[in-house]
Amino acid sequence: MKLSENAFRDVNIALANELSMIAARHGIDVWRMIELANRHPRVEILRPGPGVGGHCIAVDPWFLAQGAPEVARLIPAARAVDATKRAAVLEQASALCATGERVICLGLAFKGDVGDLRESPALEIASELARRHPGRVVAVEPYLDAPPEGLDAPLLTLDAALETEGVLLVLTDHSAFARLSTAALAGRRIIDTRGLLRRQEEMFPCPTVT
Repeated sequence: MKLSENAFRDVNIALANELSMIAARHGIDVWRMIELANRHPRVEILRPGPGVGGHCIAVDPWFLAQGAPEVARLIPAARAVDATKRAAVLEQASALCATGERVICLGLAFKGDVGDLRESPALEIASELARRHPGRVVAVEPYLDAPPEGLDAPLLTLDAALETEGVLLVLTDHSAFARLSTAALAGRRIIDTRGLLRRQEEMFPCPTVT
């Protein structure tokens, strides 16, 4: 039962992430698109993100797929979409670093308001970004006191990070990030993979990367 529950979540998150990548190609606000689609009483598209993590959703579906590889099609496809979304976020941020931008990675945990790093897409993206662009990446993770193993980048408090210049790359939906003021965000470029800052962004002119 648990394997099926986690496969269900994985497949549905994959749909949301695939829609986010399609929307980006066409310059469409995926958050608004999902909001409108979910007005249908039988539709509930989940929220996109940088990928799924944790010891359950990112792992359990493979047990089902590997148990019947000749018929498992959707589960491996969902896992492939997850890898594609992680790569898309990484490449977007890496392109900015390559132009000289500094990137502030907001969040390393795999989900909000915990410090769990298991199979975390946020940690994977931040670590690879720092490896590619030494000195151009810093991270904020309120639930850690020091950079985790494999991350060659400074770990700053949220307040300290906001005192520096750089693109905000939202990777984890921590409540502290959702409460950021419009003053703290004003004028910054933002890659908001979680949609946390959407309402604030609409309140002032802000060059935003979606």
